Amino acid sequence: MRIRTGPLSFDPVVVGNRETDAWAAYYRHEWREFLVAAVGMVAAGFGMPPHRTLTGAWYVLRANQVWAPYPDNQPDVARAYMRRFYELVAASSGLLFDPARAAAFEVEWWRVHREHQHSDDVTEEQLETALIDLYSYVYDADRDAVRQAARKRVEAMDLSDRWVRAGCHRDDPLLAQERRALVASYSALRLVLAP
Repeated sequence: MRIRTGPLSFDPVVVGNRETDAWAAYYRHEWREFLVAAVGMVAAGFGMPPHRTLTGAWYVLRANQVWAPYPDNQPDVARAYMRRFYELVAASSGLLFDPARAAAFEVEWWRVHREHQHSDDVTEEQLETALIDLYSYVYDADRDAVRQAARKRVEAMDLSDRWVRAGCHRDDPLLAQERRALVASYSALRLVLAP
């Protein structure tokens, strides 16, 4: 029997594992591996039909590629790709949100994370707030209810940043810790969204 997944009924272990794979590929600039992870992440996280999953994963890949260069990235182009991604999600999921606004929240947490990576003036609390903004908007969820999911994802980002500074080695135990934190984040989010 096939278990149906979707934006409110995803498997947090699968989504957390695929996102870890995507983050690792992103920092290693392994774009083929990133696309494979993004397909798995989008399929598990949103349960869209295969053609929309592949198209959506492509938009996520392109958004991340134009975001990746530092400091000369292209945030407007990244938002445009993520808007197209969220248009697919909205058309397939029954979630009610404006794709442009969802994309703005998505790329905003990317921006806050990048500033946090390069400046002690940007706090983990600011990053947590940016994630809360995204989660509460896309899922129409109570801000306090999604706080734990955001907090665990910030923890995963900290572990990822440490992994990057240590050289991005796939056998580094920090990557396994990041994976556990992302699974915990998605477990907390899934608990909030449970019907």
